[in-house]
Amino acid sequence: MTNNAILFIDEIHRFNKSQQDSLLKALEEGVITLIGATTENPFHSVNHAIRSRCGQIKQLKPLDQQAIIQLLKRALKDDEKGLGELNVQIDESLLASIAETTGDGRTALSLLEDIVFASDETEEGIVVTQETVEYCIKNKGFSHDNKGDIYYNLLSSFQKSIRGSDADAALYYLARLLEGGDLEAISRRLLVIAYEDIGLANPQLCSRVLPAIQSVERLGLPEGRIPLSVITVELCLSPKSNTAYKALDKAIKHVQKVATEDVPDHLKDTHYQGAKTLGHGQEYKYPHNYANSWVYQEYLPESIRHMSYYDPKDLGEEKRYKNVYDKLNQLKQQKRKKKS
Repeated sequence: MTNNAILFIDEIHRFNKSQQDSLLKALEEGVITLIGATTENPFHSVNHAIRSRCGQIKQLKPLDQQAIIQLLKRALKDDEKGLGELNVQIDESLLASIAETTGDGRTALSLLEDIVFASDETEEGIVVTQETVEYCIKNKGFSHDNKGDIYYNLLSSFQKSIRGSDADAALYYLARLLEGGDLEAISRRLLVIAYEDIGLANPQLCSRVLPAIQSVERLGLPEGRIPLSVITVELCLSPKSNTAYKALDKAIKHVQKVATEDVPDHLKDTHYQGAKTLGHGQEYKYPHNYANSWVYQEYLPESIRHMSYYDPKDLGEEKRYKNVYDKLNQLKQQKRKKKS
């Protein structure tokens, strides 16, 4: 059977699963060619069965500024469908201001219409002023969604900008997140950033993030933006290290794929009946009883005692930790050689 119709469904994400599934038979038999448009992520909002039968998913990009200006000029000259009959007087620079506000053609045309009807009419026609344009476009360019693609993309861009030490970009994404009004999400992300991206390179800064967040909760907005700005810039310009959690991930991966080793006897708990009879805790050396609170003894199981997970960076505060870590490893190797 050949295609008989092209079916275009705008906002197809508003169809529930049953409604979308009702299209399957017609699609499979070739009765219709389906074109669905959605402002949501189609991989989340459109059933897999529909997507697999449509074949292609195209992402539409925002129009650039010149394209928007061209569209507005056409609307101003069109007597039948546009605003041509009104003889609108508007400078090119004001059209550019409208174009900077949005990359969506429909939004730009609606905005132009609002501006025209908000302007004064003279004998020469309707005269659009800069004040009118500025008043009408305020906040029109802002876009946000509730737990949608824009929301998660902003959070991701915020963290990646801090990780990349770009304070200007981080502040830009912070501003957009604040305009979206989700302080809780910003706070959670800042805590993650502190320990994931700053970590041992600047642990003092990590410990200041939570008080900053608590200050924001006490202050609320708009004053809460002040501690948020400070901690964001500090995180951006701080030394960075992810070595601690990467070391843990390496240990977790090892634990998951290797048979669990028995804990050395001298480390086992002694606070239960029969523990000492089994040799638990014997020969354990209490580090605080030794110089510098350190004494050689093995902590890993015998079969993996040479495993190493932590790979420190030689920067920031972690440089000091690296020196201690390297020195202790060197001492362990020396003791092992003497013992063998």
